[in-house]
Amino acid sequence: MRRRIFTDFDGPIMDVSERYYQVYLYCLEKIRKPEQVVTTLSKSEFWELKRSQVPEKEIANLSGFEDEKQSIAFAHLRRATVHTNPYFSYDRLIDIAIPALEKAQQLGIDLAVMTMRRRRELEPVLDQYNLRRFFSSDRIFCLDDDYVKTVDIQDKPKLMKMAQADLPEVHHQWMIGDTEADIIAAQTYGVPAIAVLSGIRNQVQLEKYKPNRIVTNLICAINEVVDL
Repeated sequence: MRRRIFTDFDGPIMDVSERYYQVYLYCLEKIRKPEQVVTTLSKSEFWELKRSQVPEKEIANLSGFEDEKQSIAFAHLRRATVHTNPYFSYDRLIDIAIPALEKAQQLGIDLAVMTMRRRRELEPVLDQYNLRRFFSSDRIFCLDDDYVKTVDIQDKPKLMKMAQADLPEVHHQWMIGDTEADIIAAQTYGVPAIAVLSGIRNQVQLEKYKPNRIVTNLICAINEVVDL
């Protein structure tokens, strides 16, 4: 019985919280006026706001930018910066990810990665952590470097469409991810979705999209697949 797992990269495999927080600190410093007093949120405070999908402008307001022009500028700068070098260097491999992928591989589960990262953002990290041993080149689904992004909930289903067309059929398949884009991509093509809490959405936000399961992390998701 052939089985396949698609996994998102950021969230199930990589912890991006420090990158997002460092970009927040950078934007705080760049947008504030000389002598302006700002309220620097702690990393845990900031990350919970992100996981709760609190709008950027509200995070700016909570940080002391009550002027609308400043809050808009903060939001724009954050979006323009968060997916740029050198901030990717703050990402860290989630400890449990390698054992989880090894377990799936040992069980003969076909592994594929599906991510909103561009190829230039993904491939160096695959090499850095020796992750290509889990994902052969035809099992890597990411955005081309020149792809014009729209929004994740529209772009990610396109990757799933490509995967369903290109890959050989299997008896069972699952999508593991940490956002609504992962869930929607899976549901669009009738793939069961397992959401993990190790990424950028909390339980309340994930529940809105009705994944088949919500679990703590990638190893728990792998165990769910094994038990089904």
